[in-house]
Amino acid sequence: MVAIMSPLIEGLPDAVAIRCLARVPFYLHPKLELVCHSWQAAIRSPELFKARQEVGSSEDLLCVCAFDPENLWQLYDPLRDLWITLPVLPSKIRHLSHFGAVSAAGKLFVIGGGSDAVDPSTGDQDGSFATNEVWSYDPVTRQWAPRASMLVPRAMFACCVLNGKIIVAGGFTNLRKSISQAEMYDPEKDIWIPMSDLHRSHNTACSGLVIRGKVHVLHKGLSTVQVLDKNADPGWTVEECGWLQGPMAVVRDALFVMSHGLIMKQDKEVRKVIVSASEFRKRIGYAMIGLGDELFVIGGVIGPDRFNWEIKPLSDVDILTLGGERPTWRQAAPMTRCRGTILGCTLLRI
Repeated sequence: MVAIMSPLIEGLPDAVAIRCLARVPFYLHPKLELVCHSWQAAIRSPELFKARQEVGSSEDLLCVCAFDPENLWQLYDPLRDLWITLPVLPSKIRHLSHFGAVSAAGKLFVIGGGSDAVDPSTGDQDGSFATNEVWSYDPVTRQWAPRASMLVPRAMFACCVLNGKIIVAGGFTNLRKSISQAEMYDPEKDIWIPMSDLHRSHNTACSGLVIRGKVHVLHKGLSTVQVLDKNADPGWTVEECGWLQGPMAVVRDALFVMSHGLIMKQDKEVRKVIVSASEFRKRIGYAMIGLGDELFVIGGVIGPDRFNWEIKPLSDVDILTLGGERPTWRQAAPMTRCRGTILGCTLLRI
């Protein structure tokens, strides 16, 4: 006998039922799976996530990884002020850090980096300084999977998404050698393609930001920025920006920086003080990221200073709302599992 599958929802075609399920928030998906096997299959299907886009129920979640516990990521749901814990990243590298973290094609990517673990008996770094490994987390299957390795092992590098492709540039490779190579990853084809080298490599960590459709590679301590324009011929240009040093985030294509206890809006040569952030002066190792009209300051540690040598890891989340006439701070639910120095932070649309 041929088994006849019952409809997902009695009285509705499955195509309509999928669109109904697509309106249920992501954090409730594990509970939906308990209804029956057919619902479980529907919840873990690409069709459901396509339907979420079609009905306008996609959600922007924050992805965060901190020093403690090692290789664990959490997702933050800003509409419901709650945290979701992901399965542990199955890398063999202990305390993976100095990696790139971005989202593309509906997945979270963790790229490169090396071990931040220390051998307690010798005090030496445990394992490699830089790797070329790439992992992706798929919210459909809720699993991590290895992806095509980078062409060059690297750590402390710039990592951005431009036109749906992941771009990595600069940083350090094995033996702590600074590099100028850049490469691009196509998440649909799972391949890395060499790009034009940066004009300069510097013996400092670098980071990347996308502002108005351009990748900006910033080296710590330098006022010049190397820029890649999606509309121009392939290649990097060097611009003198004179931006303040400090944690940076992009909100609505505008650059914000935290410096000297202030949040400032930073253009090429123009700076505007937005609000005081003096309470963060003692806090280090936190992440700063924009979501909608808000700026999130997440985790980090307090101390040590000359009066107190203890280090206090934090799970705090502070939010600055920029959309109104007067910017205002508020606190969100603290991370439930992660705490301390933030190693990776990015947005994921589900």
